[in-house]
Amino acid sequence: MEPISIRLIRFLTSPLFLYTSLLVLLICCKSVNAEAPNLYYDWTVSYAQRAPLGIEKQVIVINDQFPGPLLNATTNDMVHVTIHNNLTEPFLLTWNGVQQRRNSWQDGVRGTNCPIPPGQTWTYHFQMKDQIGSFFYFPTLLFQKAAGGYGPIRVFNRPVITVPFPPPLEEFDILIGDWYISDYHDMRASLDRGIPLPSQPNGILINGLGPYEANFTFQPGATYRLRISNVGLKTSLNFRIQDHLMQLVETEGSYTLKQYYQALDIHVGQSYSVLVTANQTSGMSYYMVASSRFMDPELNGVALIRYPGSLVYPVGPLPPGPEPFDYTYSMQQALSIRWDLAVGAARPNPQGSFHYGLINISRTIILQNDVMIMGDDSQPYTRYTINGISFVNPDTPLKLADYFQLNDIIVPSLFPDRPDDRPPALGSSVIDARYRHFIHIVFQNTQPSLQTWHIDGYNFFVVGMDGGTWDESRRLMYNMVDAVSRSTVQVYPYSWTAILMELDNQGMWNLRSQDAEKWYLGQELYMRVKGEGQEDPSTIPTRDENPLPENVIKCGRATAGPV
Repeated sequence: MEPISIRLIRFLTSPLFLYTSLLVLLICCKSVNAEAPNLYYDWTVSYAQRAPLGIEKQVIVINDQFPGPLLNATTNDMVHVTIHNNLTEPFLLTWNGVQQRRNSWQDGVRGTNCPIPPGQTWTYHFQMKDQIGSFFYFPTLLFQKAAGGYGPIRVFNRPVITVPFPPPLEEFDILIGDWYISDYHDMRASLDRGIPLPSQPNGILINGLGPYEANFTFQPGATYRLRISNVGLKTSLNFRIQDHLMQLVETEGSYTLKQYYQALDIHVGQSYSVLVTANQTSGMSYYMVASSRFMDPELNGVALIRYPGSLVYPVGPLPPGPEPFDYTYSMQQALSIRWDLAVGAARPNPQGSFHYGLINISRTIILQNDVMIMGDDSQPYTRYTINGISFVNPDTPLKLADYFQLNDIIVPSLFPDRPDDRPPALGSSVIDARYRHFIHIVFQNTQPSLQTWHIDGYNFFVVGMDGGTWDESRRLMYNMVDAVSRSTVQVYPYSWTAILMELDNQGMWNLRSQDAEKWYLGQELYMRVKGEGQEDPSTIPTRDENPLPENVIKCGRATAGPV
């Protein structure tokens, strides 16, 4: 008979023992990870004096930071952000591009949330769900975004999901945007009187700083990830780095085909990740530039990249960008950005396993932006419309009105799926849509300025864009294989952009112009996404949509509860 030690060795190396051990390990790991990690942030929102362009202005800071602190999370994390509102007026934040699955209760816009009153505290609770990528947050009320209050968001892959590029030495959040030296209260008052913003901002900021004030250190030979977001009010920007190429790898939750760009157009509300290799030598500095697009004269925001032992300033002029009004260049670049079908993102299966081009389209909606003039000839007043309706917020957020069935507030049938001949009007536009339907939206721009559109709670496939007026024949040119999936898209002057979107996220979701002036003056609507037989929102199972939060703030007619 074999000694016990020999039999033990045979058992420990047997396939049965190895299989059983692996099974136990998987069960243990599953048990450990069954509860998603909880992340807690405590943010105080207040005023401070800052002078990024040399002129002091009242700025909105978070924990005394401008831009605000980084929100750093991983797919599936539970996030709790406590806001202490130390402003003198109500406040809300939205999470631009972050998909809160079945939870528009936490979206932070006027149609879904009652404001956090001055001097009070409220906590957002939401889960990062099936998403990775680069995003940002910003205030949504009272034109407060013109005073700051914005900051970066990173959502990382879970450890079991491979990132499709080698880890960079370091990551930098780079928030670029236009800046006005006027106080945001005055800007808001001017808009309320029908006086538009100046055609040009006063300058371009990089991370809340004026020209040559932001600095980044590169080590020779190292690779860096730059997460770049245009957090401005209305100005498209071109981003570039002197003598360095940028490899685009991600945009708003999608890994893209890895392509190199010398310069990248980033429109208001958009976010990109690029890899930059420090291929220069020690002892030199280089310009990082964010320049205004489609305006004359061109404005430049400038930061510095320094190598060890570098000179104080770079040598030579700023690196040139594209011609200021070259829309063709910009559109061709946008169409060159494609989904990487071979890699996974939030899930291990490749992005290309979702064959969006084979799904039947259940509905086509055409959204046409336009201008509406109110008042008389002596005092004309401009507002902006979608399909002839300029949005006005009712006294009760639409989400609460829906929940408490205040039916006279929401009248979806008044909003047309396509522009028609009705005279322009004011209204609270809501599109009723069905859960799991696959819809086709065409943004038609009839105006001489570029539009940027965003949909909260969703990504969508940008399948086509071109000049002129859209018609059914344009479907033949759609990219039905590897169109990029994102949450914010541009529409060029007198042009159209088409998107396809699966309605896989129930709730009341905001669709808006990312141009803050046009948004403030009416260019938005809401999509109410429900399943079949869910006309009474208070009876929707929690598997379909999260319940009314325990800490919900009630306002308007919702303070009385059901009627």
